[in-house]
Amino acid sequence: MFLSRLTVFFYLFLLGTASAADSPRQRLESFLDGLHTLMAEFEQQVIDTETNEVSLARGTLYVSRPSRFRWEYEGEEGRYIVADGRTIWLVEPDLEQVSQRSQKAALRGTPAGLLAEKVELDRDFEVEELGIRQGVAWLKLTPRDEQSQFEQILVGLDGQGLARLEMADRFGQVTNFRFTHLEKNMPLPEELFRFEPPPGYDILDQ
Repeated sequence: MFLSRLTVFFYLFLLGTASAADSPRQRLESFLDGLHTLMAEFEQQVIDTETNEVSLARGTLYVSRPSRFRWEYEGEEGRYIVADGRTIWLVEPDLEQVSQRSQKAALRGTPAGLLAEKVELDRDFEVEELGIRQGVAWLKLTPRDEQSQFEQILVGLDGQGLARLEMADRFGQVTNFRFTHLEKNMPLPEELFRFEPPPGYDILDQ
C-alpha cells in the first residue's frame, strides 16, 4: 500500500499558463516544458470503493527537477514523503517508522514519475483528451506498464494550470486532489529533499 499512500504523488502536479483555446495535452506539455521547481498546497480525498470509507488530508507539495520531491501532511502525526533522487522515504513520526523503496521502481507509470522524471508522455501512458467541462480541460492517462498500481489518471487543467487530479488504483481506491497557491520555478532549500532516518526509527523495505 506504500504507493497508494504516495499518490503523489504524486506527481503529476502541474502549473503553467495557457490560453483557453489550448487543448488539455497542450496545456500539460506547456507546463512541463521549462519546469524546474514547484510548490503547491493541496487537499486530498481518498475513497475506498469497496467500503465507501473516505479520508481527508491537507498539506504542501515541493518539487525540484530532476527527480526530487517532498510531500508534507498537516496534522499532529507529522507524516511526510521525501524523494531524494534514488530512494523514496515515507516517514511516520507517530510510529517512529520509515518505509523506503527504490525511486526508479516506485515511480514507474505514476503521476509523480511524469512530473519528476521527465518521462516521455506517449511512451509511458496511453493519452486520451476528454474535452472541456465547466472550464476545465480533462486528459486521461492510462499507464502502459502492466505493473503500475494505477489503472487510470485524470488530469483537469484550467487556464492557469492544474485544477484537479483524480487517480484510480488497483486496490480499489480513488484519490482526488485539489491544488491552490501554486508557485513555479521559485528557489527551494536543498534541505527539503534530504533525509537521514532518525535514531531509533524502524526502517522498512517496500
